[in-house]
Amino acid sequence: MPAQQAAQFQASHLLDSVRAGIPLSQASRRMAGGSAPGPGRPALVGSGATPGSPAGAGPDSARVPPRAQRLCTLLAGTAHAHPHRVAFVDPPHKPLWSGRPAITWTYGAAAEIVARLANGLRSWRLAPGSRIGLALPGSSESFLAYLAVEAAGHIPCLLPLSLDEEGLLAAVQQAALPAVITQTRFGPLALAERLCRVAVRYFGLRYLAAFGPDVPDGVISLDAMALDQAGGPFAPGPGGLISFTAGDPAHPVHRSGDALLAAIAVYLVTARVQPGDRILSLVPQSDLRGLVTGLGAALVAGAGLETLPVFEARSFADALDRPLPTRLVVPAALERNLAASRLPRTLEAIVLAHRAPGRLGPRTLASEAHRPIIDVVAFDETALLAGAREANDVALALTHPERAHLFSTLMALRRDPDGRLAFRGRACHAEPLQRDIAIPETVDAWAPSPFAAGIEDDRTLAIRRA
Repeated sequence: MPAQQAAQFQASHLLDSVRAGIPLSQASRRMAGGSAPGPGRPALVGSGATPGSPAGAGPDSARVPPRAQRLCTLLAGTAHAHPHRVAFVDPPHKPLWSGRPAITWTYGAAAEIVARLANGLRSWRLAPGSRIGLALPGSSESFLAYLAVEAAGHIPCLLPLSLDEEGLLAAVQQAALPAVITQTRFGPLALAERLCRVAVRYFGLRYLAAFGPDVPDGVISLDAMALDQAGGPFAPGPGGLISFTAGDPAHPVHRSGDALLAAIAVYLVTARVQPGDRILSLVPQSDLRGLVTGLGAALVAGAGLETLPVFEARSFADALDRPLPTRLVVPAALERNLAASRLPRTLEAIVLAHRAPGRLGPRTLASEAHRPIIDVVAFDETALLAGAREANDVALALTHPERAHLFSTLMALRRDPDGRLAFRGRACHAEPLQRDIAIPETVDAWAPSPFAAGIEDDRTLAIRRA
């Protein structure tokens, strides 16, 4: 099978497997040409699952019908099959900037807390499929809250922490959010107090909840909710998410659950994260780039996710040295630093996360047999293009899309004669969100992007605004 057809088959097969709740290890055998998962990397979903499990089932369920799969049900599937596998790991210095303990969450414990939080969120008087904002750093609370919003039948909206009070107000208004989840503090930022001031200025914000100590008056304590609530089945819901183009509060974007799973599937064909791996990420979890390479990849693969929302060199060095199969995800600007560092043998891949516009070099890291270097380029909130160096390199894909190992109906790339790029396919389905207007059906057509490839010596070295 030619390489491009093989890539198309792998991505489509993985997406169909995820939708149907098929064990990832079975999908991985076909993706890898029949090889079984390694020791300590069992299947994503246990053999006790049945294809008829209802959509929206909770932590005791392992499968849902096709197209009903969400990240929260993927968490539940792995929790059912492998409750003691590590899901989320907090950095040891977390108490210094959050006032909260550093916790290592197993899949079983995380699914239980998600079920309790989801029960609490369902007690709020919100219509099914409401948009709930998440103003959280990329630590375990972020992931539990995201999954609980899904499990309660609502849509998560990622609010960048870089926004000041005016920016938050604009984002909450533009996305028409009736509720926001945050935490009491993040370093010097009193996040819950800031959002209290936003709520005073925007009467549509009816519910404000926070993790952490010293919750302000009028704010719901999520720590208390997790302790007081009982777990229960997950509500059916649309899945998907809302994020903001380049962190701009005036430009929210909606992505359906199916489009999110498609983007993750396309990424995993290149990244090849395995069940039981560890993803160590320094990329903010506040947009499509961070979500796909972090939480999404971990839950689809049944892997663990460790993040460092506040970078501290000693903690990073300690985390990197732990004897675990590790996939490191970092902003592309750190490539030169990594090239000058001693990297452990347990580091199985390095993912360099770029954002258009920008340059794709100079390159100081080269792929090795045991350690591929993967470039992931985010084109706003529309598309993620991933490629391994010296294999399906993104620089060559952008220069010659017709030769690239892309993914047919999941993702297609076109470069016009003037260099302008366009995308098509389920992995690229994202629409601007209009306040108080129903989300339209996505039309599968070529979507021109505001970016163009800057080509030198028959190779794309930069991505510029068209």
